[in-house]
Amino acid sequence: MTLSEAVDNPQGFLHSLVERATRALSTPVAAARLTVERRRSLSDRLAGRPGAITEIRLATSRETLTLAYAPSSGYDASTHRESGRFVIEQRTLTLGVWLTRFADRLATVAGQAEGDTAVSVRALQNLGIHSPVGRIDVDETNLESDLQSLRGRVEGRLPADATAAVERITTLLLQTLPRVAGSGEPDVIARRTATIYLPDTLRAYLDIPAGWAHEHRFADGSTPETAVREQLAVLEAAVTRMHEAAVLSDSAAALLINGRFLADRFAVSSLDLDEHRSQPGSVVVGPGSSP
Repeated sequence: MTLSEAVDNPQGFLHSLVERATRALSTPVAAARLTVERRRSLSDRLAGRPGAITEIRLATSRETLTLAYAPSSGYDASTHRESGRFVIEQRTLTLGVWLTRFADRLATVAGQAEGDTAVSVRALQNLGIHSPVGRIDVDETNLESDLQSLRGRVEGRLPADATAAVERITTLLLQTLPRVAGSGEPDVIARRTATIYLPDTLRAYLDIPAGWAHEHRFADGSTPETAVREQLAVLEAAVTRMHEAAVLSDSAAALLINGRFLADRFAVSSLDLDEHRSQPGSVVVGPGSSP
């Protein structure tokens, strides 16, 4: 979901927001309550339709987030905290800030309910709340140019040291791929690393709202920024070994070992490779994904 959708198709946007939030809170012990208010016209009642959404309210132990919508006045986004029956703090927010906070609260609640911080990151990604950004794909048919341009596409969107790691990884891949071209499985492993493992890792981080990525802390004190650095370090170490093996003409043995390692390290639960290709951004960035 993007802010442009919220303006162009308010009801479609609100219905999608409710659907994804409900999915994020699917665990029965989630410590949050989602309330949706609707306006049903006579034609809605006759046709059995649920009606137009007029308000979404998420109540957690920390605060209550409310998003109201009326065709005449547009969106009214706010947050408030209560003590007993009294409201002790109330703030009006912009829609973008409200959505980021809404995503943060849902993801945190989902992770706490499951006792797994990786769950909170998946819940946040499932919401799909982000602004349109440049693509992070590395296409098999445009492999060299996509790898060459990848650093520029993440510049300013990753921590500086993570951006530097992306540059080192892409340089190594560009040097390795010609050496293993046509060599069977080593070639497949190198291409899979370039087109799946690296871009999926980057998308998983970049799909997280910026405020949450910078400020949220997991129970162990780590952040999504820490996690993406760790994932890139793992990739860089593997690609370095891959490159050394190719240079030493020992790719058949060493690259296969690397391939098994990367498949285990970056596989997503029980998804097979074809499903993984069809679900970009599904690599989990979070402490729960550490080996």
